[in-house]
Amino acid sequence: MTAIEFRNVSKVFAHGTGTRLLSSHLGEWLGQPPKEAFYALKNVSFSVQSGEGFGVVGHNGAGKSTLLGLATGICGPDQGEVIMNGRIAAVLELGSGFHPDLTGTENLFLNASLLGLSRKRTKELADYIVEFAGLEDFINEPMRTYSTGMTMRLAFAVAVHTDPDILILDEVIAVGDQTFQVKCLDHLRSLRQAGKTILCVSHSPDTIEQFCHRAIWLAHGQVVKEGLAREVLDAYRASL
Repeated sequence: MTAIEFRNVSKVFAHGTGTRLLSSHLGEWLGQPPKEAFYALKNVSFSVQSGEGFGVVGHNGAGKSTLLGLATGICGPDQGEVIMNGRIAAVLELGSGFHPDLTGTENLFLNASLLGLSRKRTKELADYIVEFAGLEDFINEPMRTYSTGMTMRLAFAVAVHTDPDILILDEVIAVGDQTFQVKCLDHLRSLRQAGKTILCVSHSPDTIEQFCHRAIWLAHGQVVKEGLAREVLDAYRASL
């Protein structure tokens, strides 16, 4: 079964919002991108099977964050189609879904709810999530007192304990101390063994190689190469 599919997906953003001629607006109404627009993604197609690890690599500005935004439904494509089959949990921008004035516990319940977990199930898992994050001594403190690493640990712990069908990760393993990184990697391995689908964006070829069977290399919003992760990473490394 296909878990993720991008079909000729394009996403257009405008460089700025200035006064434009009527002809420019008419062009947009007719489906033509404005002249000052740029393609964050252009005609991107790939599919990910259920239970597969799929990686996305590329330089800054390659379109990786836009791809994740489309996969999670934060934004929609201007052209093409994005199909996601299954319940999604994502760890994207650090602290997204958290409120700085709420405690760690309150944010845990809020974030779990946003990821589709019932309050009853969250109560059952709360102690495991807090223990996994290593925040037993800080969980009742407001999030504004948390360090970057503490925030990331809570976000990751909540996401991986909501039993998602598809887990989407954006550079999350790069933050945190060595002990927590090892714990994250071990848990990701267990999710792969349980047949979960993982979409992973990373600047680290080693992370992609560990958890992804296949990958794509993005550059300037377009797919440069798609195939086995090792082959894609070899080509990407050669370009660095």
